[in-house]
Parts: sequence; structure tokens; C-alpha cells
Amino acid sequence: MIKKISYALFSLVLSSSVLATESMISIESSDTVKETADRFEKILENKGLTLFARIDHGKNAFDADLTLAPTEVIIFGNPKVGTPLMQCSKTVAIDLPQKALFWEDTQGQVWLSYNNPEYLKERHNIQGCEQVINKISNVLSMLSKAATSK
Repeated sequence: MIKKISYALFSLVLSSSVLATESMISIESSDTVKETADRFEKILENKGLTLFARIDHGKNAFDADLTLAPTEVIIFGNPKVGTPLMQCSKTVAIDLPQKALFWEDTQGQVWLSYNNPEYLKERHNIQGCEQVINKISNVLSMLSKAATSK
């Protein structure tokens, strides 16, 4: 009996770790938050992607007499890619358009972070849309690598 319980617990732990996906991908940048975000914005423009908003949380904190390390978010997308994903699962719309976070950690290292499309696939139980997920993953990876390297 103990052997069966141990096996069941082991199987549960193993299956949980296999199902778990890193929810956010973060890439180091050797430039400042502003420089990295500026480069990302320029790449979006050159690729014909839509820039919906750019939010400077650091400035907003300063304006409220608070301090925050440099932190910016760029909201962007492409309806030709986002719409097919929403056709697979309407709830993914809560996570669209895409967002890229540019931030500085306590050690002064700058990062570019974004939601892992594989995590969105799990979160919204998206099935049968691997081609769309792969396309989004590739685009986000390309944009991020281009923005964080010189």
C-alpha cells in the first residue's frame, strides 16, 4: 500500500514538473532601459508592428514623489497574428496585445522580459494552434535578441 502511495506521489510530482512552463522569458541587455526600449520600439516600427502604448513606470513614480528603478512597458502587436490566437481561445485576449517589460534590477542589470507563448498556451488551454504559438515565439525571440544586442 505504501509503495502504491509513493508511486502515485512520485507520478504527480513528475507530471507537475513536466506541465510547468516558465511563464516569463527575460533577456539581459548591456544598455540602459531607455536605450533598450528605444531600440525595441524602432524595430517594431521597421517590422510594421503596431505600437499601442509605451509606459514609463519610473517617470510615473517620480511624478508621484516615489522612487522606482527604470521600468518601462511597451504594448504592441499585429492583428494578423493575435486574431488567429484569439480564434483558438477567446480568453487569451486578456494577455493581448503583447507586452515587453524593460527593467533594471537591484544590481543595475537591465532586462527585457515578456510572457512566454508556451505559458499562454497552457494558461488559456490553447489546442491545435501550434503554428501560431511557434510564430509568436519566434517573433518575440527575434525582437528581443535584436533589441538587447548591439
